[in-house]
Amino acid sequence: MKLLLASNSPRRKELLSQLGYEFDIVKIDVDESYPSDLLPENIAEYVSNKKAKAFNISSGEILLTSDTIVASGQKILLKPKNEDEAFEMIKNLSGKTHQVYTAFTIKTTDSEISKTSKTDVTFSEISDDETKFYIENYKPFDKAGSYGIQEWLGMSKIKNISGSFYSVMGFPVDLVYEELKKLNCFPSNFQN
Repeated sequence: MKLLLASNSPRRKELLSQLGYEFDIVKIDVDESYPSDLLPENIAEYVSNKKAKAFNISSGEILLTSDTIVASGQKILLKPKNEDEAFEMIKNLSGKTHQVYTAFTIKTTDSEISKTSKTDVTFSEISDDETKFYIENYKPFDKAGSYGIQEWLGMSKIKNISGSFYSVMGFPVDLVYEELKKLNCFPSNFQN
């Protein structure tokens, strides 16, 4: 089976590689909008499904798509467009607990399955200076919610996490592995 990862995220590529898989990167251009009445916990899966449906696969291929959203209450925090938006998002998360939803879809010519991982993340208070430092030095413009759990802000300010660390990083690798295993898709050099 040939594994195809439809993602521009360097973190997803890194995590799938660290899991031991060999894969090809494919590009899917799809409108990532979603219905305005969709609940936060359903948005990432909706977008991941949308990506999968937009790509035609051949026999012997497995397509893997994914999407992550950050929700603070009913407010959805996607990727920031600029420094002001990033600043506003981080300040919104300061001293509070928010949710990160990462969904993935695995599609073959015979089947399609989607799952969502939910993680609660609690930040301690983040000062304006700390927020500016993080944005200027880490440029979190490709990250939902304007932060990376594996970067300075995550290391210095997350005081509690309930759920999957890797899901917050952008890929619930434990769930992905379990579903790929069901398709007899194992890491390279894996003896089964």
